[in-house]
Amino acid sequence: MRQAVIVGGVRTPFAKAAGILNDTPAPELGRLVVRELFDRLDCNPAEVDELITGNVASPVDSANVSRVISLRAGIPQDKIAHTVSRNCASGLECLTEAIERIQFGKADCIVAVGVDSMSNIPVFWKKRFAEKLFKIAKARTPLKKLSALAKIRPKDLVPEIGIQLGLTDPTTGMMMGDTAEKLAREYHISREEQDAFALRSHQRAAEALSAGRLADETMTVYPAPRCKPFAADDGPREGQSIEALAKLKPYFDRKWGSVTVGNACQITDGAVGFLVMDAEKAKSLGYQPLGTLRSCAYSGCDPTRMGLGPVSASAKALDQADMSVAEMDLIEINEAFAVQVLACLKEFESPTEYCGANGAAKRLAAIDEDKLNVNGGAIALGHPVGATGGRLVLTLLNELKRRDQQFGLATLCIGGGQGGAVVVERFN
Repeated sequence: MRQAVIVGGVRTPFAKAAGILNDTPAPELGRLVVRELFDRLDCNPAEVDELITGNVASPVDSANVSRVISLRAGIPQDKIAHTVSRNCASGLECLTEAIERIQFGKADCIVAVGVDSMSNIPVFWKKRFAEKLFKIAKARTPLKKLSALAKIRPKDLVPEIGIQLGLTDPTTGMMMGDTAEKLAREYHISREEQDAFALRSHQRAAEALSAGRLADETMTVYPAPRCKPFAADDGPREGQSIEALAKLKPYFDRKWGSVTVGNACQITDGAVGFLVMDAEKAKSLGYQPLGTLRSCAYSGCDPTRMGLGPVSASAKALDQADMSVAEMDLIEINEAFAVQVLACLKEFESPTEYCGANGAAKRLAAIDEDKLNVNGGAIALGHPVGATGGRLVLTLLNELKRRDQQFGLATLCIGGGQGGAVVVERFN
């Protein structure tokens, strides 16, 4: 099996939904990171065999958004492109698939892109309203059109919010926040613990931005309509306080809950891209790769406890790599919700039947919080669902490089009851 390496990566700054990147749709966000990747690495687009895109909120006008990104980024039209979706891990899926395709000789050079514009998730009309509109369009006389129009009722005009539908699991009927509330109850995690974790995320992210630690991974974009430069994530709040977080009302369970918009991830727009190559090809082109994935694993879990997915996935990835949590220099766990990460930390320390780690549980142990999300996480930086998995790996590789360390674990929960994890190895 050939060795696949990550030559380099870059991402857009992450922006709060309906904000700076509101008018920059997913195909354009993807094109921007691909062009920046080519420019930074002095890569000829003709070297690329394939582009794989991880995307969740698929644009209705770009059914295979990967092909649109590929062509608009200048990759020759005879090269192939496809889109993958594994909910919150789509940005990880495109990268792990690129690695595996190169390992098995299916390609020599692949661009992997994770992208989502959550600002542009559509609002839907109910089916009964669409049917009435169709009858109006089919009516052949003004009188019949008027008769069909008269059947429209005010309740028909109430839209269905796409993002709310997407964050609701159809097998359980639970929103993702409801699953977080379930973990808060079962693991006895208080509102105060959640808010303290959220505050730490903002403090670490704000400090990382101030120190310039995220600058190497982030490009500058000039979004329409004003085209003013946007160079840094706009989610972290430098002045965030525990008092401000405590004032927020529970969002999902308004009477008894503890999950708020302050201790949950931000809804965000953004994209991340990687150039992945066969190691020999990278060497022949004079590249010094950032690193590789030593292992990757996905696992299934109870959809009502979907936040625990990182535990079993990490156990499998660590087992494949023949390593343990203690050997990881740094760890990134996506902060879908503060309570979800806190529940995972309890499971890493003492796995139960909920996590499904089974025989690989021996790889798990208590996580040193000084190694965890050292530059903040999605509570501060945001969670553009199709891009986040890639962001975790990119941030991890860059921080390992900055610290001159070698191994890291990146993992995240996946809506619908799954987990994804990779063991990252940086090259010296």
